[in-house]
Amino acid sequence: MSFTGKYELQYQENFEPFMRALGLPEDQIQKGKDLKSISEIVQDGKKFTITVTTGSKVVKNQFTIGEESEIEMLNGEKAKVVVQMEGNNKLVTQVKGMKSVTELNGDTITYTMTMGDLTLKRVSKRV
Repeated sequence: MSFTGKYELQYQENFEPFMRALGLPEDQIQKGKDLKSISEIVQDGKKFTITVTTGSKVVKNQFTIGEESEIEMLNGEKAKVVVQMEGNNKLVTQVKGMKSVTELNGDTITYTMTMGDLTLKRVSKRV
């Protein structure tokens, strides 16, 4: 199953409390919560390029399954991660005490990030 495609955010749950827990300023949280978000994923075997455009902010991360890579997180911090593939439709990594799971089901990508007892869920559809 290939992740390659363009996905538009349909809805998200717990965005504001999660961003506060990450330490984002309140004005950025309020600006970001209603912005349209487009994720573009290019998969070439085990190599991935993920570009997320939210309003005027663009975050581009590249990684190879099973190899250490540096990524930019939602709050702008850089972190070293190793992304693993579970089955043929799930990308999983641990980053700074958080578990991140990106799961592809048909034309829908569900992105779940868990930190302690707080979970951010974002659901996007292929466009």
